[in-house]
Amino acid sequence: MQRIAILPTQIHNNSLDLNAEQYHYLTRVIRLHNGSRFHAIDGTGKLYLAELTGDTAQIIAVDSDRLSQGELPQSVTLICALPKGNNFDDIVRACTELGVTEILPALSDRTLLQPSLQKLHRWRKIAQEATEQSERTIVPTIGEPQPLQGIFDRLTAPSHKYLCEARGTHPHLLTCLQTDSDPQPIILAIGPEGGWTDAELALALEHDFQLVSLGKQILRTITAPIVALSLAAAILQRQPTST
Repeated sequence: MQRIAILPTQIHNNSLDLNAEQYHYLTRVIRLHNGSRFHAIDGTGKLYLAELTGDTAQIIAVDSDRLSQGELPQSVTLICALPKGNNFDDIVRACTELGVTEILPALSDRTLLQPSLQKLHRWRKIAQEATEQSERTIVPTIGEPQPLQGIFDRLTAPSHKYLCEARGTHPHLLTCLQTDSDPQPIILAIGPEGGWTDAELALALEHDFQLVSLGKQILRTITAPIVALSLAAAILQRQPTST
């Protein structure tokens, strides 16, 4: 069944007020008609079964049996230094599909991109579309780009914090994820082209990050977050071993 993302403010009693873009998509792109049913997610985990009635929709039920579908059992935050060009678009899209909860774009010492407000709107739109496509119920939060110090300072809740470093003799992220089994949120930090500076590595250690490796290969900035999220998702979704 087709799924669209809405805002909680679009719901009034049992009616869903569709905006022009949503109505066009439902009726002209996927060609639904009056009486057709679809799923709507409000981005916070609620999933509604709705029926199209003119330019609005009637909420039939909350599909409570599928609320957790597509979501990881623990929160995963990605801190990612902004790469060149439009590569961050692909990072947002892929990591949303993999189950990320929050993405915090970082302005590192080697960041070249100075994103505009339009870029932020674009990333949030991509996250919404990827949520719909991957049949998740929660749209990841995309924070405003800010320096690494500001991002680290806001991380006050207990969590497993890993900063991926391409060079060195650090333990592999997979090993650390398998060892740290208590259900705390996971925070993954990925650096820019050229890697983290010594000052940034020292700052991460001051904020209790563990330096980890993603393997012997030197990965592109667009590849590393996808690898890190894939490892975290695989560990979090693994089934208990039968005895």
